[in-house]
Amino acid sequence: MLLSMTTAMAAHGSVTKAAFGKTPNGTEVDIYTLKSDTVEARIMTYGARIVSIKTADKNGKIADVVLGYDSLDGYLADKKTYFGAVVGRYGNRIAHGEFKLDGKTYHLPKNNGENSLHGGTVGFDQLVWKAREVPEGIELTLVSKDGDQGYPGTVTAHVRYTLHHNALRIDYNVTTDKDTVVNLTNHSYFNLGGIGSGTILDEEMMIAADKYTPTDSGLIPTGELAAVDGTPMDFRKPTVIGKHIHDDFQALKLAGGYDHNWVLRGSTGEVKTAAHVHDLATGRTLTVTTTEPGVQFYAGVSLDGTFKSPGGWPYAKNTALCLETQHFPDSPNHPSFPTTELKPGEARHSMTTFTFSVQK
Repeated sequence: MLLSMTTAMAAHGSVTKAAFGKTPNGTEVDIYTLKSDTVEARIMTYGARIVSIKTADKNGKIADVVLGYDSLDGYLADKKTYFGAVVGRYGNRIAHGEFKLDGKTYHLPKNNGENSLHGGTVGFDQLVWKAREVPEGIELTLVSKDGDQGYPGTVTAHVRYTLHHNALRIDYNVTTDKDTVVNLTNHSYFNLGGIGSGTILDEEMMIAADKYTPTDSGLIPTGELAAVDGTPMDFRKPTVIGKHIHDDFQALKLAGGYDHNWVLRGSTGEVKTAAHVHDLATGRTLTVTTTEPGVQFYAGVSLDGTFKSPGGWPYAKNTALCLETQHFPDSPNHPSFPTTELKPGEARHSMTTFTFSVQK
């Protein structure tokens, strides 16, 4: 149970720390509760994960809108979903578990068929980060040694969560001591109706992108930037998610639904809207802004009911969606994509904000 309670008041809200259990090797895991006047977000040090986000609907009813568990044991037992985690060192897929950098080929664990996914078999999602409180939030730090999961360079990652009013902001700052590749993102699953309310297929979504990256059967990009116009991938105007998810369209058939990267308008490093989601039943909305060049929209197509919510509700297919702001999948093997290379002396910074509101 939650122990060792300490509270630090921050402007417009509070940050509360408590113990959340221990990993099998005895490492202590803490959970931090960030509260503003409208939103409560809980973040834990195991995987730098968002554990819950609670916010009101149009009638003032509070509900948790992200999938997760009420104990550390749930996360330790679940090696498939990446609920709420910061994934890395490379979020998304790298083809055949290898890439070339500075003329050398690096080999990574193949944990997704023939490909490497979300950093490998022991990615950042399975490690305990060090945390410190900052104004309106916390900063988590992880050092990934040279050779970790096959990646070159010792990488130091700082991920800062801050909550101000109705906006949860994530700032990523990464440095390295050797040339490497990095692509961090957050893997939260959202259901704006609240956990246990059903699927997300009736939610309306807009993605601010004119193109997406088609993939092969292993969900590796072909290298093409294809226009969304006239396809089920067109979310330029608010569209009900389930409207075209079962269309006879090659990209959807290969992925079993939506699990693709959209090419956002605007340049890398520029703050821009990535997506907007609206749950018509509750009125809750989510707006995602980012400095990243892409967003992976994943409609929970691989959720199969194996794992359950604290209330016993099965996490089944399409019961949540992810909007993973990112560089494109397999970028190290596609020179035409925005680069994910990071060199010593450089500092990679990116930002993503999840803003919650109500539309009546």
